[in-house]
Order: sequence, then structure tokens, then C-alpha cells
Amino acid sequence: MPGLLLDTLNGAPSAKVPLWLMRQAGRYLPEYRELRASKGGFLELAYDSEAACEVTLQPIDRFGFDGAILFSDILIVPHALGQKLEFLAGEGPKLSPRLVDATLESLAPAPERYEPIYETVRLCRKRLPEGVTMLGFAGSPWTVATYMVAGEGSRDQHEARALAYRDPAALQAIIDAIVEQTVTYLSGQIQAGAEAVQIFDSWAGSLAPDEFEKWVIAPNARIVTALAEMHPDIPVIGFPKGSGEKLPAYARETGVKAVGVDETLDPRWVARELPDGMPVQGNLDPLLLLAGSDELEKRVAAILEAFADRPHVFNLGHGIDRRTPIAHVERLIAAVRGWQG
Repeated sequence: MPGLLLDTLNGAPSAKVPLWLMRQAGRYLPEYRELRASKGGFLELAYDSEAACEVTLQPIDRFGFDGAILFSDILIVPHALGQKLEFLAGEGPKLSPRLVDATLESLAPAPERYEPIYETVRLCRKRLPEGVTMLGFAGSPWTVATYMVAGEGSRDQHEARALAYRDPAALQAIIDAIVEQTVTYLSGQIQAGAEAVQIFDSWAGSLAPDEFEKWVIAPNARIVTALAEMHPDIPVIGFPKGSGEKLPAYARETGVKAVGVDETLDPRWVARELPDGMPVQGNLDPLLLLAGSDELEKRVAAILEAFADRPHVFNLGHGIDRRTPIAHVERLIAAVRGWQG
């Protein structure tokens, strides 16, 4: 049985709204923290297929979400391309050598690093309850490139943005390599059992309009086209965080089946501007869920009402904050599932 989430991503109308949360498998859950402590570092956990599957299923077991998102990281692709990947306590991920100082040709690709991720998908697909959709994912080429160029995350992605202006051919080569690898990686996840995939573009909002067309829309369109040829029945969700008024162009030009919406956009505007009938996902502010104020239920209702006339997957505007109390998630679930549209 496809399940409510998969049906909604395929455009089927329903009186019920499916629900899952970005980063739902992670640090806000005590069972995750316990398992991670026993495994050591984040990367060791992500490459341990049995443990990663357990993490993926933890929020399904606890909350009964309609979708299970693969527990992994967007930086698996640069790791497979040959960069060294480390997750340092208090500092976040580090990649080396930085491609602002080195070339792609200097890297030694290691495609075998995808295999444990595929095995995680296979294990989860076997163990998921009937009707719960298995979601795979990858980072968008622009967002992944920002890490590969700078060797780490940054607030304004200045290293990659400067490279795009200074030497666009060099950045294009990096983007092209990521596009090729992302198609391979997402296709592998689909072959292993992913029923839909999401492309995360966490840093899309840092680009000027012309650069957005070049580094966000064009590469994602190539990925979506390639996946559609190989897996025509698999929905692709595009999530260009921070895209603002560029979201409708992204929705029209990339070919994604559904779009994720961050918390900065008015859902009523989104509902008006997106192509008719296109499924939408979002867009509760993760910090409102963290705060759990009296506004939580009001905002949930406002989002549900705004998207009532199109297929809608309820989600956050970005990943759940690690400090979010379990009780607030339970309130959210009750508000979504108790809504009478």
C-alpha cells in the first residue's frame, strides 16, 4: 500500500494531511542520544547500517509519522568524491582538502562509501510499518559545493559565492561532479527501496537571482530530469530554503514533483503562486515548535487552512531543533491530526 504521504506527493487529494519532520531522527530524542553515545561519533553512526536504520525508525516507533527520512548526511557525496570528512565536537563538519585551495582531480573517489547508506535504506524499507513512506535524500549541488569549497559551513557562503564570480568555470566543474554523483546516489537509494527523495538546498537563500538560476535551478533540473528517466514513478521534493520570491520559478523550472517551504514565506502567498495542484510541504517555524507557546496550535491551523486546496504535507520550515521537548512534538501531531478542514 502506498500510504498517505506517497499519495499526497503524487498529487492525490485527501481529507487527511500527512506529517513528517525534517531531522525527525536526531538529537531531540533521548533514544537517539543513548544510541549515539554507544557508537561514538556521528559518522560512525551514519555508516553503521543497522544503527542508522534504528535511528531512522525511532521517530516512527515513538510518533507514528507518515514518512521515515533516511538517517544520513548531505556530506556523504563529497566524502565519496574523495574529500576527508570529520565531525568535530562543537565545530560541525570539516572537509579537506578545501576546493578553494585544491582541485577535484587531486581527490581519490571512494564510491564504496555509498554502500552502507543503501543498506540502511534496504533494512528500513523491510522494517517500516505498512503505509509509512521511506524517504531518501541528498544535498543540492549548490549547498554541497559551499561545504566542499570552504571545507566547512558558514553564515554567508562567501568562499563559494566569491568563487562563482571569480572563476565560474571552476565552480561549474565542482557542480557538475556533484550533479553526476547525486544522480547516482539518489538512484541507488531508490533501487534500495526509497519511495520518494528530497533534495535539500539549505543555502539557496544566499544567492542573487541570476546566480540562483545558474547554481540552484539549473543543476537541480538536471538531477530531476535524470531521475525521472530512470525512476519515473518516484516523486522528488525540492527544498530551496531561503528562496523567497524565487520559489515559483524553482517550482516551474526544476521539474520537482513537490516543493518544501521554509518558515519565512507566507503560506497564503505560496498557495497562490505555486503551479495549480502542485504538492507543497511545510512550513511551521522550528523555533515555534521549540517554544511551544499558545501560538503553536494557531499557527498549525493557519498553515493547514492556507494549503487546504492543494495536496499538502505538514512539516517544519527546516530541521527540528535539538532542544525541542517531546511534549511539543506530541502537541503538534495532535493539532495536525485533529484539524477539521
